[in-house]
Amino acid sequence: MKSLIIFIAIVFSSIPSNGQSLNNEHIIELGKHFSNFMFRNEPPEIILDELGENYSEDMIGALKFIKEITISDNDILDTDFLTLPDSNTLRIVFIIDALHQNPHRKTVYEPHKLIDSLKKCDIPYVELVDEYYSTLFTSVGNKNNPFDLSDMNFKMKEYGLINDRLKGIFYLRCMEFCGSQIFGFMNIVKPPNTSKALDIINDFPKFDHLKYYQYTDLYFEDFDLEIINDKQVQSYKGFFIDKLYSTLLNHLICLNKEDEDEETITDLLLGSILKDRSLYKYTSHKELLEQLFEEQ
Repeated sequence: MKSLIIFIAIVFSSIPSNGQSLNNEHIIELGKHFSNFMFRNEPPEIILDELGENYSEDMIGALKFIKEITISDNDILDTDFLTLPDSNTLRIVFIIDALHQNPHRKTVYEPHKLIDSLKKCDIPYVELVDEYYSTLFTSVGNKNNPFDLSDMNFKMKEYGLINDRLKGIFYLRCMEFCGSQIFGFMNIVKPPNTSKALDIINDFPKFDHLKYYQYTDLYFEDFDLEIINDKQVQSYKGFFIDKLYSTLLNHLICLNKEDEDEETITDLLLGSILKDRSLYKYTSHKELLEQLFEEQ
């Protein structure tokens, strides 16, 4: 969610009609359900059965999505949910996240006013797409445990991701989630537990039949986004490609520490963006990467 978008939307919002108000109540209901059950809590069956009563047709896509991401026995990684939904569903999911984040922001808005303003506001499509996949992969982390995506081959061409920019958003959001799975073992545990981290890395998914590190189509046009609440907007690629480089470097450390064969190490070094100097401007590891390849 973006503070500037919300501020502009609130300033230029107008009084909602009765129809909008009814729809708003359903969006608020979905937002409360999401906040209550998006983490560890499981919704009782009766709550799931009652959720969605008398919803209008344009709410059904968001209803199905929110129900699915709040249960542990889910199909959220099926093609039906991985595929980009229509723009209306994307916007409702965006608004639901705004409601979820609203109480935790510096400026808190009345829910109906927030909803009405975001319904009318011109939200960049890439931000809607990013929010959808951010919400989806956060749900995978919260609900689908233990982590194991080793059988997943994300066929991005089948998900309505019509260009490298949309594919890049999907890939980078997924890899942010995957990278977070090894963070504790590599950055908190002393000494780093490279054996456990490598086990998790071996459970990373494929993308269009490629190992995670072999996906390198990250040359799409950058855009700015408020990624952390109430912080300044920043380069999307600068944030997420930097995290990807951290994951790749941790992978390299694990391979070296666990005495993996030279061919596997070389594949990672030369088959990934580790060697791609044109992307170093997006990472804080630029100096380390340059030194790494000077030594090769």
